[in-house]
Amino acid sequence: MNGFPAFLRLAGEPALVVGGGEAAVAKTRLLLAAGAAVTVAATAPAPELLDWARAGRLTLDRRRPAADLVEGRAVVIVAEPDADGVAVAAAARAARVPVNVVDRPALSTFIMPAIVDRDPVLIAISTGGSSPALARRVRSWIETLLPTRLGALARALDAARQTVNGTLGSAPARRRFWDSVLDGPIATRVLRGDEDGCPQILSALAARDRGRPAGVVHIVGAGPGDPELLTLKALRLLQQADVVIHDRPASDAVVDCARRDATRIAVGGDAKPWSQAAIDALLLHRAREGQRVVRLRNGDATADHEAALLRVNGIEVEIVPGVAAASVTPVGSAPRALSAAS
Repeated sequence: MNGFPAFLRLAGEPALVVGGGEAAVAKTRLLLAAGAAVTVAATAPAPELLDWARAGRLTLDRRRPAADLVEGRAVVIVAEPDADGVAVAAAARAARVPVNVVDRPALSTFIMPAIVDRDPVLIAISTGGSSPALARRVRSWIETLLPTRLGALARALDAARQTVNGTLGSAPARRRFWDSVLDGPIATRVLRGDEDGCPQILSALAARDRGRPAGVVHIVGAGPGDPELLTLKALRLLQQADVVIHDRPASDAVVDCARRDATRIAVGGDAKPWSQAAIDALLLHRAREGQRVVRLRNGDATADHEAALLRVNGIEVEIVPGVAAASVTPVGSAPRALSAAS
């Protein structure tokens, strides 16, 4: 990771844009959308900047940009990296003020990402300054995948969040509840444009689910160890898991597909392998705590003993087979009969 991703809360905060051209207009528009109190330093501001200044949306400083302009700023963007702009950027860095210099990542302390905006859902894409064109292309791919009413869904869930979270005491129970909502008909209905009564429906569903033993174990096949060969269901379960209990050796790339804050426990196959009894006890313990457990097995998820034991103890179990290594054909290879024929 070549940078630390974060979002700045700039509502009411003083921001400075240096430059008056097209790039300055684009950056100013973003800062205004974020609610910042923007000052634009430009001797020759574009018509849009003049219009925004006349409307009282920003302050226009038409003097030659100087280093003292950075004092007290929450963020500085240098849209025109001429000699004056570079000097302002240097002053910002010296004052520990976050600064971005357009097309000059070496002079910047942060990168302006490509943005997908479904307010309040905001997605930022960055290539670390190496290829803004690629970042824009990735943004266009994401735009085609995301529903236009994703923001409306976020607001509907937020309206019920405090009540639901107060009803469902544990973090695993809350995660499972929200996952079930997002996978179910309520989310589909809101995305279609029907939000009537959504908070009340969610609160009623949470009250119904309160106190239910919700622990579940998914026995998932990791396949041959290539994350691109995971089934879609296996990937979804890994990203929803509270804990991933995996064999060794296991592909780090596959295990890394799990939710970032999921607990990861390696069992078996190393210098001090776990006994099957210890693995059984761990699965039962985690499930009885109400956690969503992924038991990640090398290969195709054969685990008859574990599944039987869990079911006997009243734990919900699902087996998700993986792709068999024998069925994977390397890129560029051909079936033997066809190769011989050629």
